Amino acid sequence: MEFSPYLRFTRKEWSCLRADTPLTLSEAELAQLRGQNESVSLDEVADIYLPLSRLFNLYVGATQKLYQASQEFLDKDEAKVPYVIGLAGSVAVGKSTTSRILQALLSRWPDHPKVELVSTDGFLFSNSQLHARDLSMRKGFPESYDLPALVQFLSEIKSGREEVSMPVYSHHHYDILPGERYTIKKPDIVIVEGLNVLQSGMENASMGRRLFVSDFFDFKVYVHAETAVIRKWYMDRFFAFRNLAQEDPTMFFHRFATMSDQAVHDHAEHVWKEINQVNLDENILPTRERAQLILEKGEDHSVETVLLRKL
Repeated sequence: MEFSPYLRFTRKEWSCLRADTPLTLSEAELAQLRGQNESVSLDEVADIYLPLSRLFNLYVGATQKLYQASQEFLDKDEAKVPYVIGLAGSVAVGKSTTSRILQALLSRWPDHPKVELVSTDGFLFSNSQLHARDLSMRKGFPESYDLPALVQFLSEIKSGREEVSMPVYSHHHYDILPGERYTIKKPDIVIVEGLNVLQSGMENASMGRRLFVSDFFDFKVYVHAETAVIRKWYMDRFFAFRNLAQEDPTMFFHRFATMSDQAVHDHAEHVWKEINQVNLDENILPTRERAQLILEKGEDHSVETVLLRKL
């Protein structure tokens, strides 16, 4: 008998775990949370994301009780430490939409109303730095991030500091915004979303012991779809961004506005094959089994199956 560390749930089975959790999102609010070319419905929120928010609410409550017990044992009264959720997956798989929906739902539970969402895009090197390091064609790969700064940021969050700031990344310009910072103040929960956030470095023993982003997570989520399906979503999204940028010369994708559809297709295909799929195969997909929960998506972008790691 083949052993699996996960319990597998169909969408119908998972939806039953919602219990009496109320649906607190409206259609108008959900429309603001959807990503480009994604069609998450309120039914999917009810079936998939409400049970997941209930699970997190239970986990956060249990973790807070454990923390209080530790403080009582140590006879200390230190600042409350945020619960940190790491969420990984490929480019164009829907990580950002998943994260935004979870943030909205979790912030409506009474015990942890302050939920922050952090994208590791803010810790990418700027485009000029990537060019200087000869990493322009490796954007999104582990080496394209300022990992020491990201680890320091998460260390400060987990130490209970009252204010922690980070750089700001603009998807409008596809670059770090010089001089801009985003400040987080005493959150109850932090969702950290990014391509490579579940990496541990365990695959390379020669690296020695050092901290990794995943060391700071209380719970890990991976958003999965078949590679061929993600490629299609990426191509569709590329064209959608190009069309949005037709009349806005400040947008990164405006540079493709005057190109033929075939030329845009060929460029997007090249970027997918040479950058995004390589990163997926080499760095992202191998971390999937490190997640405690895996959301498996079908071709229509909806979650079909949920895998929850056995305790």
